[in-house]
Amino acid sequence: MILSALASYYEILAQRGEAPVPGWEKGKVTFALCINKEGQLTDLLPTTEQVERGKKLVSVPKAMALPLGAKRTVGVEPNFLWDNATYLLGLPKKNPERDLLCYQSSVQLHRRLLEPVEHPAAQAVCRFFQGWEPEKAVEHPVLLPYLEELQKGGNLVFRVDGEYLHDIPAVKAVWDREYSQTPADAVLGQCLITGERTQVARLHTAIKGVQGAQSSGAALVSFNADAFCSYGKEQNYNAPVSEKAAFAYTTALNTLLADQNHRLVLGDTTVVWWAIPPKVETAPAYADFFAGMLDPDRNNTFSEKDLACGMDAIRQGKSFPFQEAELHPGTPFFILGLAPNAARLSVRFFYQDSFGDMGKNILAHYERLEITRPPNAPKYLSPWGMIRETANQNTRDKKPPDTLVGAVMRSILGNGAYPAALFSAILLRIRADHDVKCQRAAILKAWFLQNREDNPSYKEAAAVKLNDETNYTPYLLGRLFSLLESIQVEAINPTATIKDRFFSSASATPAAVFSTLLRLEQSHMKVIRRNKPSLATTLDRQLQDIMGRIDETFPKHMNQEDQGTFVLGYYHQLQKRYQKKEDKTNG
Repeated sequence: MILSALASYYEILAQRGEAPVPGWEKGKVTFALCINKEGQLTDLLPTTEQVERGKKLVSVPKAMALPLGAKRTVGVEPNFLWDNATYLLGLPKKNPERDLLCYQSSVQLHRRLLEPVEHPAAQAVCRFFQGWEPEKAVEHPVLLPYLEELQKGGNLVFRVDGEYLHDIPAVKAVWDREYSQTPADAVLGQCLITGERTQVARLHTAIKGVQGAQSSGAALVSFNADAFCSYGKEQNYNAPVSEKAAFAYTTALNTLLADQNHRLVLGDTTVVWWAIPPKVETAPAYADFFAGMLDPDRNNTFSEKDLACGMDAIRQGKSFPFQEAELHPGTPFFILGLAPNAARLSVRFFYQDSFGDMGKNILAHYERLEITRPPNAPKYLSPWGMIRETANQNTRDKKPPDTLVGAVMRSILGNGAYPAALFSAILLRIRADHDVKCQRAAILKAWFLQNREDNPSYKEAAAVKLNDETNYTPYLLGRLFSLLESIQVEAINPTATIKDRFFSSASATPAAVFSTLLRLEQSHMKVIRRNKPSLATTLDRQLQDIMGRIDETFPKHMNQEDQGTFVLGYYHQLQKRYQKKEDKTNG
């Protein structure tokens, strides 16, 4: 299913001219070898370009349409018209014997394909290989200033009299004929994607751009041990995919991963998404809008009004205009999450649904997260912002648990139950940090609404703002704790409040803590009655109201869910206090 969806997206990219034709790929080139008609190396031209990364401009290799590169493992396999300095120049790296084999294999390939071509540029490259002496490469005056960079492994191309060799039609035709030939030893089979009986790809092009994976690329489909093989088949013959289909899905996935605006990194998981609309020209608009939905507060591609109008249309199941395109809710939409696994990739999650239903699930998630919040808090909590709240931000490694990323995304995209580990992780961070942020309270609220909607008490506690009507004891205890903290602050304004010392124990074992807290409250109220009598009256009334609703003794122990309810009661009461202060200030 994943490969088929990616292969279909390749057709859209090809029609839009955003993907190379079969046999070609987008390769990153660092230098051009400038050669004259006599085959002499005259210059080394840097081909890097400046791109904006964050707030900085950085130099990156230029992407060029090049012949499809060899699928290298441990063997010697040269590329045609482009490669690193070891293959094209014989520049030594670590193993002189192997380095020489790499160079010789490249010479044989280029002379075999280029000697029949009558174009002067092709003949110039042939003469270059005839006269080049690899053992003297490190001494060549053209290469000397760039030896360190060449040793890093960047790719080089040929440039003859100001023209790139890979752009010359006669040379391109040679490669197209070479690529289209079916080898005599080719394995034929029925392609799992197209259903056609044709040549099966032994190896698939490496996937590049997944966070944490090898920079040279990793395999999405791979068989590297006998335990994974069957019926005597080796490598990817166990999952027969045609050369054409393998090229299509790998090209589509590499294109998606290379697009910084339409991919998201969540911990160790790299997420990409794409649509397959009836009109291929509208595909980018779907991706842009979905990117805005995933992280509305950081979106720069369209206005908040556009987002609001689109979200409203999705709620109603209607199409809507966006970026001069009409987005239809029934359009097939796909989301893929990949994580590194040595030289291979793991699929964290894959979702296929209509654009409208996927959007509704995300909107339902945002609605569950709605909670009263401070004025400076962001309006939306993105999936990554939500997952990040489970990580300790005071350590060097601020990554959340890898397994939690996939589980949370699956619950959001599929509108399913949130993982229990999310609830536990948020409570752990609150106890460790003594910080009940609005983001954390919102996550607990959403968890209750989605996972415990059948429990009326939890549902009452999971309100957007303070619920004055619920008499659920854990919620009331959270409110009471917040009120006692408020009394302490008004009385003595301490550097550290009771929250810093007692919050964890008060939420887990109330009976062991609240008797102490109530004794402290009596001392603090004496100070307030003396200095702020009107405030004392208000606080006394609030205290009596909450205490009067608790119709049982303080529980000796509370389970995790009741502790989460305690947190919500505390947070709601705290925001009510801040809201009253703001109202007085504004008044």
